[in-house]
Amino acid sequence: MTAQITIVGLGTGDENQLTLGVWKKLQQASKLYLRTQDHPMVRILTENQVTYETFDAIYEKHDRFEDVYEAIASELIHDAQNLQQEIVYAVPGHPMVAEYTVQLLKQRCPQENITLELLGGESFLDQAFLRFGFDPIEGFQLLDATSLGRYSFNPLLHTIIGQVYDTYTASDVKLGLMEVYPDDYPVVVGHALGIAGQEQLVEVPLYELDRVQGYSNLSLVWVPRSDKDELRNRTFGRLHEIVQILRSPEGCPWDREQTHASLRNNLIEETYEVLETIDDDDPDAMREEMGDLMLQVMLHSQMEEETGVFTVYDVIETLNEKLIRRHPHVFGEIKAEHADEALVNWNAMKAEEKRKKGIDLQQLSVLSGVPRDLPGLMKAWKLQKKAAAVGFDWTDIRDVFGKVEEEIVELKEAMAAQTAESRQHQMEELGDLLFALINLARFLKIDPEEALAQTNKKFVKRFSYIEQQLRIRGISFDQTDLPEMEAYWQEAKKVLSNQG
Repeated sequence: MTAQITIVGLGTGDENQLTLGVWKKLQQASKLYLRTQDHPMVRILTENQVTYETFDAIYEKHDRFEDVYEAIASELIHDAQNLQQEIVYAVPGHPMVAEYTVQLLKQRCPQENITLELLGGESFLDQAFLRFGFDPIEGFQLLDATSLGRYSFNPLLHTIIGQVYDTYTASDVKLGLMEVYPDDYPVVVGHALGIAGQEQLVEVPLYELDRVQGYSNLSLVWVPRSDKDELRNRTFGRLHEIVQILRSPEGCPWDREQTHASLRNNLIEETYEVLETIDDDDPDAMREEMGDLMLQVMLHSQMEEETGVFTVYDVIETLNEKLIRRHPHVFGEIKAEHADEALVNWNAMKAEEKRKKGIDLQQLSVLSGVPRDLPGLMKAWKLQKKAAAVGFDWTDIRDVFGKVEEEIVELKEAMAAQTAESRQHQMEELGDLLFALINLARFLKIDPEEALAQTNKKFVKRFSYIEQQLRIRGISFDQTDLPEMEAYWQEAKKVLSNQG
């Protein structure tokens, strides 16, 4: 006799649904184990004097279900090897539906030279389809209440959630569903489906899911499918679909005509509009403008999808792979205790990626990697940082001030010159002065773009104050002069400063 484990399903609890083959196996077993005694079929076994052992004691020894299932699988394998005969292991429902111990045994038995056989039983899904009254061909998903994530749910599919053992688990399920579904979305709780005298079906709005009484290991939650826009519009798939429609022959004429080049400025404008909402600390506007920026990514990706080069899902895949690869201190074994160490890891992975592409890092300029079309202030900032990283930098801020003063003198000299080339010379010297000022900002650890943005905002407020005062007096700019506007400007500085 060789070691063998035969796994049978006890069904959902209705003795009339138990298969004849499983019943014979239960009666004839010389060694019968039940995963748990907490199942309606146990009464039938007792009435027919079928001897069995259960693993309920193991549940008392462990805090996590994963540890319980590991312990059960290990004990079954140990007993099968010691007895060198067939032992029967009975589980609720069907062995291949939501039975983690079965999956563990499928993995380990071949390695332990143990023969493994499975006999089916009625699954709780059979009763779910029957009692909830939907056809699974419409599309459905089966989820585990103990391991839900916000990305688990698809409103276009019927969703059955098992392992809803108690009110606490039901509360977790409710909170997860509320990430996708409205609070009042109708859901159905099924207790002991198919078991005469015990079955209960309770329909409640989602927010009342954890107020339902009677949760146990025989409880399920059914979330009916829906194709309503209020649900579909919260999915990425719907966004992809809408952009496809807009670019289709039946879509929008304007969207169909766009190219990468024609949308280039739109991408830049939408980026700056997002930055404006960040500066204004306006979450509502930020949400809308980030959507507009995302649309630009979707449109450019859709253009490439139409030519068969890549899709937006390829974009997402590339990004996910890059994020994982460049964060070995999060997804790998390398450690990073603070931000500087994390940045070192990031740069090391970037360098490795370049080497894999055949780029000779020794021949690569220190200044490489700065985008060609960055705004001038930001590009100057990044160029200076890269040069400073290899020691090409001032050591004292007084030297930086000296450079700024030197560039002011040179600009004045260029302005005094009256030659054909003076205009170009003035532009060069002004550029040098701006470059020196950005160097000063870098030494002060102040982002020049942010500093200038604040000054622009301050200018708009003060100038608007001048306009307001002129309107109060009933005059226009043509009817005033610089001294009067300067007086209002100085007044604005005091008034707006007092307002914070």
